[in-house]
Amino acid sequence: MLKVGVNGYGTIGKRVADAVCAQPDMELVGVAKTRPNFEAETAVRNGYSLYAALPERVDQFDDAGVPLAGVVDDLVAESDVVVDTTPSGIGAQNRELYERHDTPAIFQGGEDADIADVSFNARANYDEATGAQFVRTVSCNTTGLSRLLAPLDETYGVKKARVTLVRRGGDPGQTGRGPINDILPDPVTLPSHHGPDVQTIFPELNIDTLGLKVPATLMHTHSVNVTLESTPAAEEVRDLLAGESRLFFVPKHAGIDGAGKLKEFAMDAGRPRGDLWENCIWEESIAVQDDDLYLFQAIHQESDVIPENIDAVRAITGSASKEESIALTNESLGVGLDSVFAGQNQPFVAADD
Repeated sequence: MLKVGVNGYGTIGKRVADAVCAQPDMELVGVAKTRPNFEAETAVRNGYSLYAALPERVDQFDDAGVPLAGVVDDLVAESDVVVDTTPSGIGAQNRELYERHDTPAIFQGGEDADIADVSFNARANYDEATGAQFVRTVSCNTTGLSRLLAPLDETYGVKKARVTLVRRGGDPGQTGRGPINDILPDPVTLPSHHGPDVQTIFPELNIDTLGLKVPATLMHTHSVNVTLESTPAAEEVRDLLAGESRLFFVPKHAGIDGAGKLKEFAMDAGRPRGDLWENCIWEESIAVQDDDLYLFQAIHQESDVIPENIDAVRAITGSASKEESIALTNESLGVGLDSVFAGQNQPFVAADD
């Protein structure tokens, strides 16, 4: 059993901890928190051993009546691998801690790429992480784009990818984020950081990205245009992408016209926290004009990186092959959202029809 510690227990950390517990080959050592807030209570309710991320705050946990198993040094020492899910920039400060204990660590996409030996996406470059000391699981948007671009590049070749990202202003719990009533180019300079981040996975890929931030908390939406090296029919592209386990086609007849209904669909389907681990691609948006592919996809920023973190644990330890890990992660978490309306859409049309 792989002993996994989770340093940070917020939006991503609590999901990673739950996912670790669902794996037949992993054991959760515990989770580290900076303060005894409601998320610390959630960890206690779940029976997770809780460690103080800041030793000087042990008294705060004692005063709140929250039992501790130790401090973060203890967590790292007891773990085979640590998944660092702390806020952006904190992971870089924690690297020395993991080095001191000679414990491999997985960082999140909010950290700079140079924090790790390799930036990671299970579908695209699993094997590059084998035996690495430090791995960076790329951001939610980069994860979504990598899952989409990998099969397209392998099958047809990609001349150029152009993506406009309409980004949520913040997660549901980020009350200090904005905008509140505005639409912001983010950044106003080009490209946005997403294109260069995708290139940490696909170094030779020609990609341009633009970003907009909107007053929503639900999901990101991507408008994707990929110029391919060959000219497949839209139906061929659809069949190719349908074979990818972490892509979900939103069927026309389901009446899901946006992120709000996607989230409701996930909750109705029994997904924990209404999570969507898959890219959600509107099937009827898939269109090909000459060698240009167009589609819309939605990315759930709180959860799509969770399967990747689990796969990264196996990759960094060399405990499973890419195919074995992806299949086991998918099975244990229930990745592979489906709809009874799948395959009932209208025939594909050219982009200008």
